[in-house]
Amino acid sequence: MPTDALEVKNSAEDVATEAADRFVAAAAAAIEARGRFGVALAGGSTPVVCYSLLARAPRRDAVDWGRVHLFWGDERCVPPDDPESNYGSAARALLDHLPVPPAAIHRIRGEIAPDRAAAEYEATLLSWLDEGEAGGGGSRGALDMVLLGLGADGHTASIFPGSDIFRRELDGVNPRRRWVVPVFTPSQNRWRVTFTTVPINQAREVLFLVTGPAKAATLREVLAPPGNTIRFPAQLIRPVQGRLRWLADEAAAAEIPRNQGIPA
Repeated sequence: MPTDALEVKNSAEDVATEAADRFVAAAAAAIEARGRFGVALAGGSTPVVCYSLLARAPRRDAVDWGRVHLFWGDERCVPPDDPESNYGSAARALLDHLPVPPAAIHRIRGEIAPDRAAAEYEATLLSWLDEGEAGGGGSRGALDMVLLGLGADGHTASIFPGSDIFRRELDGVNPRRRWVVPVFTPSQNRWRVTFTTVPINQAREVLFLVTGPAKAATLREVLAPPGNTIRFPAQLIRPVQGRLRWLADEAAAAEIPRNQGIPA
């Protein structure tokens, strides 16, 4: 696996700008190589700033949006117009301003029962992936890019410490190698639907966006040299063949020794 890379930016806005530029570059490369670009979006304030930048010139005009397929790594079980919907946030910042074909916007239906929403979304994702690489051959494709955030508790997507899915992933007993599952978060008394580590770790590029001082201690531990016990869901993200990259602002990276290597 390629060596992980951490890039530290001055501010959250700089992280969002760099993420937008990497989105544009990844889209161009994927469309040239395979004729389409599949990306899973993340929720959170920094990704939303990134989406707003993508919706404006010059980045807007640098992407062939007719060949972009949008997925979401997780979603709260709320209607799409709910203020807490990850889809809704992306729609307001990005989709409402771009000519993305409706059939290429693959949202998680948070307004239906969690089990049904997860099963439906897994089928949607696998159907898209099963179209395979350009030229056919029957191989399963992969998402070209997955954007992720890091919670102060070490969660990513909606894989939380202490959750059933985290314990199963740690034990290597993800049933049927599920790609999408429902998860209940007792602290919020809410259901969510989330990618497991399977589609994330199959992706060609995984990009974490981490900002703010509340994430500093967690980021230090997540990026600590290998050999430590896995405590955080984010530590389970290890792409099989793709590249894992981290973008952090100065506040989030404040506790990482400047001479610390990033684990391979």
